[in-house]
Amino acid sequence: MPDSGISILFEGRNLIRLAQGLWVTAYIAFVSVALSTLLGVLVGLAMSSRFTALRAVMRLYLDAIRIVPVLVLLFLAYFGLGKVFHVNLNAELASILVFTLWGAAEMGDIVRGAVTSLPRHQRESGLSIGLTEGQVYRYVIIPQAVRRLLPGAINLATRMIKTTSLVMLIGVVEVLKVGQQIIEYASLISNPTASFWVYAFILFLYFAICYPISRYAAYLEQKWQS
Repeated sequence: MPDSGISILFEGRNLIRLAQGLWVTAYIAFVSVALSTLLGVLVGLAMSSRFTALRAVMRLYLDAIRIVPVLVLLFLAYFGLGKVFHVNLNAELASILVFTLWGAAEMGDIVRGAVTSLPRHQRESGLSIGLTEGQVYRYVIIPQAVRRLLPGAINLATRMIKTTSLVMLIGVVEVLKVGQQIIEYASLISNPTASFWVYAFILFLYFAICYPISRYAAYLEQKWQS
């Protein structure tokens, strides 16, 4: 008699394996988010700098990251860097490198938008009372910009978490790769709906992580606009 399908989740160590795969996904995502946030602030400040050449370089960086698909960057980092520069990168480190560079560019654009949206006279007023350029950014610009950029930054984090599913294509055994392995070992004759239940469970795991984050971003945006 055909199996109900959902039983595949409870066979052997399948749930534990999926949990371990989710941990790999979360590890890559959150390390990348943390690093890209730090770099993104610097990129964003450079994008809003008075120096035209610096703004042009940062704009080129942002456009290059946006034009090239993330999957191509993953392949380039994992399969290309090692051969060309003799750098020994495992799949997880290559993934973190790519997502950090991608996230820093996107975060930089969010920071730039938040900084440039502030009234110009606030910077001029800070300079007029004797503050240096650095002090103006530290005490006037950045505290106000944080409130404007935080919802967008949180939404970027959810995008990065979801996009980590691509890392399975360079050999990272994350939650989606584990799900595929479980389905491959399941007999399609005795368990014909195994793929549905496995992927549905993975969908639930992504939803459980991303939905609270996205709702928190919406809450902050509504709170600070009121």
